[in-house]
Amino acid sequence: MNALDGLKQRIASKTAVVGVYGLGYVGLPLALRFSEVGIKVVGFDIDESKVTRLNNGKSYIERLQAQEIIAAQQNGFEATSDFSRTQEVDALIICVPTPLNVYREPDLSYVENTLASILPYFKAGQLLSLESTTWPGTTEEILAPALKSQGFIPGENCALVFSPEREDPGNTTYSTKDIPKVIGGMTPNCLELGTQLYQHAIKQMVPVSTPRAAEMTKLLENIHRAVNIGLVNEMKIVADKMGINIHEVIQAAATKPFGFVPYTPGPGLGGHCIPIDPFYLTWKAREYGINTRFIELAGEINHYMPRWVVQKVADALNEKEKAIKGSKILILGLSYKKNIDDTRESPAVEIMALLEEKGAQIAYSDPHVPVFPSKRDYSFDLDSVELSAAHIASYDCILIATDHDAFDYGQLVQHARLIVDTRGRLQPAENVVSA
Repeated sequence: MNALDGLKQRIASKTAVVGVYGLGYVGLPLALRFSEVGIKVVGFDIDESKVTRLNNGKSYIERLQAQEIIAAQQNGFEATSDFSRTQEVDALIICVPTPLNVYREPDLSYVENTLASILPYFKAGQLLSLESTTWPGTTEEILAPALKSQGFIPGENCALVFSPEREDPGNTTYSTKDIPKVIGGMTPNCLELGTQLYQHAIKQMVPVSTPRAAEMTKLLENIHRAVNIGLVNEMKIVADKMGINIHEVIQAAATKPFGFVPYTPGPGLGGHCIPIDPFYLTWKAREYGINTRFIELAGEINHYMPRWVVQKVADALNEKEKAIKGSKILILGLSYKKNIDDTRESPAVEIMALLEEKGAQIAYSDPHVPVFPSKRDYSFDLDSVELSAAHIASYDCILIATDHDAFDYGQLVQHARLIVDTRGRLQPAENVVSA
């Protein structure tokens, strides 16, 4: 029996131990799902505060309750920052960020650093899966050579797959187990082992021919959204100049039973995928002499939207004979979409920075984000403020950046001096301006 035969038996019997590397919005739900079906999970993270909270039975992600962490612990789940424990697991699943650098080029440092921490303890008979979104070729060009340099040959004495995450924070219809799982393996044997592992936790597997196909699948999904959001954001700008309510137009167009998919404009793109992933493909395409003009144009439009919003705030204040400089402006909603606590790449944060640069006095209110989180590019020493009638009336402008359902919009309209609404939540009124 070779090493992979033993791995196959452990996966089939659910005695294989899963290691999840990166316990954020992707890794932690996946770890809890494997635990839920009775598979032991060791979670790895370099953030000691996350490790401590999890091992104390506490959650740091709003939608994941402490009871879920405790239930996972009863099935053997534990968190650690000790990467030497890689020797204890059978399957290694990497779920770390893949952001852009200052030049808007792919930054694989989190993947590469995780791989460097794993390799000294990697052993024959283990399966490595990358879930982090990346450019087509990453698995074959970076992970496979790294394994081979240590004597590990995918399909012979180890397995290597790419299976992109498809998490959608705040989606109550599709949880981790319900979202079909795309997977591509370096060899047919790798694909079989990866599929057998994931199908314990995921209802439907979608095998594809290669890791490159799986990597491209994830990019296509997110570029599809980015391009269509760019289109509707541009339509919003045109409609605004023409005095047309774009939200009314979208609702009317959506009544067509075929040939139209409604997308909603907003203050810009946010989240862990949509603002970033298109640039992974545009960067890689240049290696093949291809300029992805359509994708890059959509990116330009979406990247411009926070500045568009700031200009709308300036225009609205000007109508009240006020300037941005010195005005008290309250940002409603810090997360990148409503009813969640995820602020990654949130346009609300960039809007705050732009307004502050212009001299505004900034505050924010978000029931899902009580304290402004630590970020690489932005720093605000702010806590979420409570919304009362008197407090609402004290601001020169209230900007709806994220339309959480928890906000009392009737109270806002009744007491606010000026509201700039980027989400189409309110009907235009004397004190309500669409942006």
